[in-house]
Amino acid sequence: MVREFKLPDVGEGVAEGELVSWLVEEGDEVSEDQSVAEVETDKALVEVPAPVNGTVRELHVEAGEVVDVGTVIISFDVEGEEPEAAELEPESAGGEAAAGGDAETAAESGSPGTEVAEIDEAETPATPEDRIFAPPRVRRMAREEGIDLAQLEGSGPGGRITAADVEAAVRGGSLEGAAQVESTEGADASAEAETTDSTGGTAVGTESATETAEAGASSSAGPTEAPSTVESADRDRTLAAPATRRIAQEQGVDIDAVPAVEERDGEAFVTPEAVREYAEAQQRAQEADREALEAGGRGETAGTKGTQFAEGERERREPFRGVRKRIAEAMVESKYSAPHVTHHDEVDVTELVEAREELKPRAEERGIRLTYMPFIMKAVVAALQEYPEMNAVIDEENDEIVYRDYYNIGVATATDVGLMVPVLEDADEKGLLQLSSEMNELVQKARERSISPGELRGSTFTITNVGAIGGEYATPIINYPEAGILAIGEIKRRPRVVERDGQESIEPRSVLTLSLSFDHRLIDGAIAARFTNTVMEYLENPQLLLLE
Repeated sequence: MVREFKLPDVGEGVAEGELVSWLVEEGDEVSEDQSVAEVETDKALVEVPAPVNGTVRELHVEAGEVVDVGTVIISFDVEGEEPEAAELEPESAGGEAAAGGDAETAAESGSPGTEVAEIDEAETPATPEDRIFAPPRVRRMAREEGIDLAQLEGSGPGGRITAADVEAAVRGGSLEGAAQVESTEGADASAEAETTDSTGGTAVGTESATETAEAGASSSAGPTEAPSTVESADRDRTLAAPATRRIAQEQGVDIDAVPAVEERDGEAFVTPEAVREYAEAQQRAQEADREALEAGGRGETAGTKGTQFAEGERERREPFRGVRKRIAEAMVESKYSAPHVTHHDEVDVTELVEAREELKPRAEERGIRLTYMPFIMKAVVAALQEYPEMNAVIDEENDEIVYRDYYNIGVATATDVGLMVPVLEDADEKGLLQLSSEMNELVQKARERSISPGELRGSTFTITNVGAIGGEYATPIINYPEAGILAIGEIKRRPRVVERDGQESIEPRSVLTLSLSFDHRLIDGAIAARFTNTVMEYLENPQLLLLE
């Protein structure tokens, strides 16, 4: 029997993968669970096992090709099956009558064809075509900008809509929005067209979308007539709250030119949101004009800015995908979502250096390489327990703060394909040597690309070591949606004032620099400073770690 094997879901949220290399060739005998291919996803490099015992009949995908989950990549001749069974499968799968006819009879008879059909059906679950894949933050952003997510084509894995997709729609959609509002007859028709998509579902951000389109029409459509639902611009009199007028003044906007959708006592009334949307529409139009002028001055066509590259040996290109693309998306999402603030400090770790040097030989006797990271982990966990805000996360979907009573520490690791963050679960329940052993193993797996997707998920706080390559201070980007990330610098010998028996003297001391980036929506500066002070206290006095 011929058994077709589809690319399985090799990790949560993974919708596609690059088939890096085949580990078998056509005609090779394989056994169940034998690795047949290496597939790189946006999370890790994984080996795909054979589902059956058999012979490789055909390789359907070339090495280096990016394929979606559910795509047939290889087919096998299964051992011990009659050839007729393979011939029956296409017929039963192809005809509508065969698919819906004697399903019960076939199941009772236990025919091989039925078993294969059930497996294939389980591997390819039906997905609603009108489902929109977008995180809550992106949905909110689209709603604020007046973008219908149903009309966007996502550039993320599996068609997921990213913040960059919405931003691109905002930059390029103002003229289209104006034309759409102008061509609609009456406010009811416009609202109805914006509310219902092609599948009958409700579009995201209907009211905001209409207002944005109206602002775009006023600012960029020129002398064309304004929609009937919008008070025409350049009025002689406009009603607005003092705060709204202040916003207009700060934005450099003539409040009499802002489209109004409300009336008070028969006069046009402008809201703060309308002023902001009008100002943003003006800025977008100005930027577009500026880019067009710059392109014209260089003899370029509008829209080709930044796409002209020198040809020949001075440049090389490679696909922007896999882990590197996922890292880029995560960085953009983090910086867009969480207002970053970074707190810097330094700590005298002379006693920590001495303690580590004393324990290092004992750890080596057990085959464990003891670094400073396990000490820092223990200090961080102790500080997280004292300041639970640093271990919390914002649930944007439900507008709630989730305080987590477990401590999974991520360790940012540089690999040849980019940054990965292996996660040590339940760090509060482990000793120094266990933390060190598990961390060394996870870091090695990350660098070898053999780490599983599950070992890269679930962190509650992240530590990154910029000192490993000689850095001191940094402004690390939060591993979103976590609330904070701590960067540790290089330990250096520095002169410090030391007091002993009431006498002060200058001595060379070992000093470690710390950089804590935190989400200012959730963490106040005072909390961040106190958290850092607690970490410093444990690092200055490593004997305190014995209490943890």
